[in-house]
Amino acid sequence: MTTSLHRIAVLVLEGAKPLDVGIPAQVFTTRASMPYEVHVCGAAPGLVTGGDGLSYHVAHGLEALEWADTVFIPGYRHPDREPPPAVVVEALRAAHERGARLAAISTGAFALAATGLLDGRRATTHWHYTQALRARHPLVRVDANVLFVDEGSVLTSAGAASGIDLCLHLVRRDLGVGVANHAARRLVAAPYRSGGQAQYVPRSLPEELGPVFAATRQWALERLGEPLTLGDLARNANVSPRTFSRRFVEDTGYTPMQWVLRARVDVARELLERTELGVEQVAAQVGLGTGANLRLHFQRILGTSPSGYRETFARGE
Repeated sequence: MTTSLHRIAVLVLEGAKPLDVGIPAQVFTTRASMPYEVHVCGAAPGLVTGGDGLSYHVAHGLEALEWADTVFIPGYRHPDREPPPAVVVEALRAAHERGARLAAISTGAFALAATGLLDGRRATTHWHYTQALRARHPLVRVDANVLFVDEGSVLTSAGAASGIDLCLHLVRRDLGVGVANHAARRLVAAPYRSGGQAQYVPRSLPEELGPVFAATRQWALERLGEPLTLGDLARNANVSPRTFSRRFVEDTGYTPMQWVLRARVDVARELLERTELGVEQVAAQVGLGTGANLRLHFQRILGTSPSGYRETFARGE
């Protein structure tokens, strides 16, 4: 795949939240393993008053959006009180029309929605503002119970922590599982949380089950090449299959066996990226049995074949 730099613009609006600004700037830091270049910009160069007692001195104005391949819109305070400046809205529309993808973190979704590009599409924002987003932009299909939404060229995420999930998701899209996992380790973050995972658990769970379920997931990851059933997972967690299944969905957004399947596909992706193993060997190693089965799940989940995926993402060490 190409080693040319992917250009990232982080658009800082008045009242911008520090974590929301810092997350994409840090995740996409230019380094050998992360071929990105980041420019932090505002409506104009100079001082931007932020939220939470911080301000930002940005070197670039909206011309950075003409340069960028991806534009991040961090969250900002009081997004429901007034729309973003018209010049910002027009610059975002122009960037999208030129082919840039637009990604909003938290309440940055309000600025993205102001462009009209989310109309008729799914989107999310911080759970505290989902009703306000619906009221201000009724054509947007607001989903309050997910970490992030990928609609191709426009993406949105919930609160600040889910901005990390969104960024790692984009690294996976751009560079593959291996690089995304490396970036997650550098951030000391979970390698992958599904966009469909709930923003928050709707009711409290018995305290001791959290680490038990995490340990069971790790136990399963170490045995993906073996047969695994719902009963096996529930026994490891020392709960009934019904309880395990219900609480697993609340915790991850997937049923246990959907999660196992996707974990197997993810390991297969990394083997295709990092090794010369054949498709049949990869399928056997990750517990999918045959090359035909691996091809079926790759096509259904990723929309491509194992060989097509390898051609796109295979990288030299």
